[in-house]
Amino acid sequence: MFWHRLEEMHDLLGINRRFMALRDVLDERSRRLVAAAESVAIGRGGVSAVSQATGMARQVIRQAISELQEPARRPSGRIRRPGGGRKKAVFLDPTLDRDLERLVEPFTRGDPESPLRWTCKSVRKLAVELQRIGHKVSYRMVARLLNKMGYSLQANRKTKEGTSHPDRNAQFEYLNRKVKRYLGRKDPVISVDTKKRELVGDFKNNGREWRPEGDPEHVRMHDFLIRQLGRATPRGIYEMARNTGWVSVGMDHDTATFAVQSIRRWWDAMGKAAYPDAGRLLITADAGGSNGVRVRLWKLELQRLADETGLQIAVCHLPPGTSKWNKIEHRLFSFISMNWRGQPLVSHEVIVNLIANTTTETGLKVHAELDRGTYPTGVKVSDTEMAQIQLRRDKFHGDWNYEVHPRILQH
Repeated sequence: MFWHRLEEMHDLLGINRRFMALRDVLDERSRRLVAAAESVAIGRGGVSAVSQATGMARQVIRQAISELQEPARRPSGRIRRPGGGRKKAVFLDPTLDRDLERLVEPFTRGDPESPLRWTCKSVRKLAVELQRIGHKVSYRMVARLLNKMGYSLQANRKTKEGTSHPDRNAQFEYLNRKVKRYLGRKDPVISVDTKKRELVGDFKNNGREWRPEGDPEHVRMHDFLIRQLGRATPRGIYEMARNTGWVSVGMDHDTATFAVQSIRRWWDAMGKAAYPDAGRLLITADAGGSNGVRVRLWKLELQRLADETGLQIAVCHLPPGTSKWNKIEHRLFSFISMNWRGQPLVSHEVIVNLIANTTTETGLKVHAELDRGTYPTGVKVSDTEMAQIQLRRDKFHGDWNYEVHPRILQH
């Protein structure tokens, strides 16, 4: 079976090489006939094999075989001119793009210039709506058009999970408007979250890296905590306007105090210099975790940060169940994971260096530092302390959207 499969692969490679060598010196009809001749020579299964090797549609190859076998069916010397053939739907139906955009826009979390953009309507529903207003379109075509327009479809998965909050869409739209307003005023906007905690040591790390053949990195068989090394907790800040990241690699617990301390370190080292005249800061964050909507310590620590910096700190939480749509996940954390794939995280210093050397073609720059601080769990915030927080809740979902104002403005 193995040798048979190997022969098949070799035959496909040979067809591909011959076809590619002739492609640029043959016209369209000649290319079809060459593919047909290869298919006939192979015999049973030849059409599929040649289609796979050349990328030519099987129906086209079958029609060309008919031309070879039945001379009466051959066209009288006609060769399709460049640009001929079936026109794309967007050319035959010039209003299709516009009508699709109008259908999607009310359900879009954002607009073409928004930093957060995805649709919550399925392609099948959109195709039905387009058909109702007279367009001949399939759901596959809708998917291709949406992808071309810069949309990414995510609603199907969330709907099946059944965790959708009734105000989810409205919250994303509200968050988008606020982000755009802050960016328009040149105020800092950051997305924050904690990446998955990692065991420190010579453990297997998913992914592969280039090494001499037959010489893989040797790691432990079992992932048991090494007490001397512990764990690493990367707490990230992604700055939307400048496409920069800050990661504090913690050695202790992921608490609200650690979360705000990471923001403080970012502001002191990078934010203050980048936004010297800023009076406001907008934070987008998940609804749960150390920066959750119900975490009292998170709000108390934000109050302390506001007092120290003089900033009015606004917070917009993503709706429950949508943490994977947090900007930091696909603009920072995903690239960190790609950068250290296949690399055992043998020490905190290695983790910091791998994070700090994460870059992208779009210009992402990341700064990483080790945070040796201790952040005990179980810290209680009294009602008296809560009452002293200068908390201003927005009219829309004040539990998700609020501001913390400084009690003492610093000059």
